Amino acid sequence: MLKNRRIVLVALFVLAVVGQARAQVVNSIGEENMKVERGLKPQEKKAESPFIADLDTETPYFQCVDSAQTYIYSHDWPAAEQWLLKAFRADPDNPSNSMVLSNIATLQRYQGKLSEAVKNYSLALDMTPHAVTLLLNRAALYVEMDSIVRAIDDYERVCELDMYNTEARYSLGVLAMEQGDSKRAEDLFNEIKRINPNSGLYHEGMGLLHKRNGNHARAAELFTQVIKVQPSSQLLAHRADCYLAMKKLNDAEADIRTALEMTPDDPFLYVLRAKLNKLRFQRDDMNRDIDTAVSLGLSRDYITKSLNE
Repeated sequence: MLKNRRIVLVALFVLAVVGQARAQVVNSIGEENMKVERGLKPQEKKAESPFIADLDTETPYFQCVDSAQTYIYSHDWPAAEQWLLKAFRADPDNPSNSMVLSNIATLQRYQGKLSEAVKNYSLALDMTPHAVTLLLNRAALYVEMDSIVRAIDDYERVCELDMYNTEARYSLGVLAMEQGDSKRAEDLFNEIKRINPNSGLYHEGMGLLHKRNGNHARAAELFTQVIKVQPSSQLLAHRADCYLAMKKLNDAEADIRTALEMTPDDPFLYVLRAKLNKLRFQRDDMNRDIDTAVSLGLSRDYITKSLNE
């Protein structure tokens, strides 16, 4: 092994959602980052660029990190977490520990250990208080935990640190919608447009805003602009919901079918298809979709409420 080899430690950054998320606010709405609009699961964001660090490959610290990376690649989150914890304990003063703590937090988040994840994101931020990625990760986690005030604080801090960051502005806009402040949301989405006139986040955000305000035709147009460039099951679901409201049932069916091909285990898509089947008076098909959504984790009461909206 070469000493001081440069290694890449996967960041596992999932923001879910700039859009609406419960775990990526920031992503278009997903369970991972923000509250889901009308039951649509938010889109998960792609992992950010991995953290890169110069490490001495002959130390126990590196060996632990290297082992953790192996388990990360195989998606064995508990084992990866334990190896990163061993690395941290082996060298508590290592300058790379902000990165290590961040990854520990993300792994804990994947396992549902949310309180521990918050603690470790915060410890990492104590070491690197201007780290935008860490702030975005912690903010998304706060959204998942319904700690909206704290999430807003982190997103606003990102905006202070990075005047060109569209992700934080998108998330703030979605949160503003959730709080009923359409004007604030629109202002934030327009800030994104000023920063980047071609931003998909602007079109997506405005699509969500128009959808919430009942302008389904305009919302569908905006979602279409993003889908042409970067299709996702979440955006297809939003557009399908607009088509259902407009009684464009064949278009809704096509979007739901494509979305299910992309994410067949998303229970919200089966709720959408149940809505479609209800409008077509296909009760047996509707009930099958309801049962599938329940089997994938949604409550029957939630589904019934959604179908009656």
